[in-house]
Amino acid sequence: MEKNNRENEINRRVGENITREVLTGERALFRGKDLVINECIFEDGESPLKESENIDISASLFRWKYPIWYSRNVKVKECSFFEMARAGIWYTDNASFTDCMYEAPKGFRRCKGLSLNNVSFSNASETLWHCDGVELVNVSARGDYFGLDTNNVRAKGLKLFGNYCFDGSRNVVIEDSQLLSKDSFWNTENVTVRNTFITGEYLGWNAKDLTLENCKIESLQGLCYIDNLVLRNCRLVNTTLAFEYSTVDAQISGKVDSVLNPKGGIIRADHIDELIIEKDKVDPSATKIIVR
Repeated sequence: MEKNNRENEINRRVGENITREVLTGERALFRGKDLVINECIFEDGESPLKESENIDISASLFRWKYPIWYSRNVKVKECSFFEMARAGIWYTDNASFTDCMYEAPKGFRRCKGLSLNNVSFSNASETLWHCDGVELVNVSARGDYFGLDTNNVRAKGLKLFGNYCFDGSRNVVIEDSQLLSKDSFWNTENVTVRNTFITGEYLGWNAKDLTLENCKIESLQGLCYIDNLVLRNCRLVNTTLAFEYSTVDAQISGKVDSVLNPKGGIIRADHIDELIIEKDKVDPSATKIIVR
C-alpha cells in the first residue's frame, strides 16, 4: 500500500484534460487536481479519485468501488455509476451531480454541500447518510433508509420508493414530491413537506416539529408520538388510528377514518368515522375536535 501511494504521488496528474482514457488500478488519479475528465471509463481499481480537488467529470463510466472519497469541489455531469461502484461518494465536500444514473448502493455518506439534479438511483439502499447541506431536484430513488441522519435538506420533485426515509434528519423541506415509504420521517426534527403524496405505515413517529401542507396522505397508524404536528389543508385517505399521543394542530380537507388518543391540540375535519379517546391514557379535554 505504501509503495502504491508513493507511485501515485510521483505520477500525480494536475491541470490536465483527460479524454477517452480507460483508467484501471487502485487510486488511478490519486490526489488529482484541476482536472477535466471527459468520456473516460474507470474500470477495476478502487478509489480512483481519492483526495482529488477541483475536478470536472462528464460523460464517464464508473465501474468499481469507492470512486470519489475525501474530495473537494467536484462537478459530475451525465455520468453512470454501475453496481460495483458501491460506497461511491464519501467524505466529499462541495459536490454536484447532474443528469446521472446511479446503480450502486450506499452512494453518499458524510458529505457537505451536496447538489443532486436529475439523478436516478435504481438501488438507493443506505444512500445519503450523515450528510449536511443537501439540495435534491428531480431525484428518483429506490431503496430503504434513504437520507438517514442527513440535515439541512431541500428537495423538490423527489420520487422515492423505499422505507425508513430521512430517519433522524433535521431541517428538511420537501416539495412537489411522491414518497412511497413506510416509517418515513421517524425521529426527525423541523421537517416541512408541501404538495406531496405520502403513503406508508407509521408515518412520522417520534418526530418533533413536523409540518405537512397541501399533502395527500395514506397511512395505517400514522402521525403518532409527535411533538408539535401541524397539518394544513391535507387529505387523509385510508388513514386509520391517527394522532396517537401526538400534540396536533390539524386542518384536514375531507374525512378521517379513525383518530386514536391524541395527546392535545385541535383537530378540524369534515368528518371522523371513528374517534377513540381512552380516558385512562389521555386527557379528553386537552384536544379540541371540530367536525364540520
